[in-house]
Amino acid sequence: MKSQPNSRPTMPKSFLIALMSASLALTIGCTTPRTKPASVTDRSGGTIANESTPPGYYRVKRGDTLARIALDHGQAPRDVAQWNKAENPNFNPNVIEIGDLILIKPPASAKAAKPVDKKSTLSSDKADAPAPTPEPAKPEVVAEPGIRLSWPAKGKVTGEFNETNKGIDIAGKVGEPVLAASDGKVVYAGNSLRGYGNLVIVKHDNTYLTAYAHNSKLLVKEGDSVRKGQKIAEMGDTDTNSPKLHFELRVNGKPVNPTPYLQ
Repeated sequence: MKSQPNSRPTMPKSFLIALMSASLALTIGCTTPRTKPASVTDRSGGTIANESTPPGYYRVKRGDTLARIALDHGQAPRDVAQWNKAENPNFNPNVIEIGDLILIKPPASAKAAKPVDKKSTLSSDKADAPAPTPEPAKPEVVAEPGIRLSWPAKGKVTGEFNETNKGIDIAGKVGEPVLAASDGKVVYAGNSLRGYGNLVIVKHDNTYLTAYAHNSKLLVKEGDSVRKGQKIAEMGDTDTNSPKLHFELRVNGKPVNPTPYLQ
C-alpha cells in the first residue's frame, strides 16, 4: 500500500515573515522602559533660586499675590501696583509670574538698585559684571509697644499668636462689630488673600499696620480714613470654619504678637 503524502498545509512565506515581525515588535515593547511624562517647568528655567534680588524688590514665588506681597512688606497693595506700573507701563497687578521682580518700596528709594533685565544680558557678560551689593540684614522685630491699640472685637481669644498663627483669633457671632484698633487709613478691603476671607487692612503710619480677617461684611473701602473704635466690618466666618475675627499686627511688614499692644 502506497504511503499517503503529507496533507498538512504549508503556511505562505509572507505570512511567516509578518508573524515574526509582530513577535519581535512585541518583545521590544515589553523590554523597553517607559518614557516618563515631561515635567512642567516655569519660564525661569529653574534658575530663580540662584539669582539675587536687588534691594527694594521682591522676587515672586509660587502662590504669591500682589496683595499678599504688599501685606508682608507693610505696604498698601494699591501703592505697590502704582509703583510697578510707573516703572513698567505693561505691568498687570492681576498677572504676576514666578520669578518676576516686584518693586516693594517707593521708586525713589529703589532707583539706585534698579535691576538689569536678565533677558537682555548675555550669560557671557555675567563674569565681568560687579557682584551685587547684598541687602543689609533687617533688624529683628521686637514686640515693644510703640502704639496703643484698642481691642478690635469683644469675645474670647481662642487662638494665640505663634509660629503658625500670625495673629490672634477672637470668637464671636456673625454680625458682631469689628472695630479699628487705632486711627489710620484703609489700604485694602477685599477677599483676594487666600485664608483671610473678607479682609480689611489699616495702615496707621509707616511702621504699623493691622489686619482684620474673616468678616461677613466690609463697611469701609480702600482710601477711607478711620478713627480708633470705628466700626469697619461685621464679624463672620468667610474662609474659616466658625465665626471669629483673626486680628494681625504688622511692624515694618513683619507679624508680631498684638496682645502687648492691646489695652
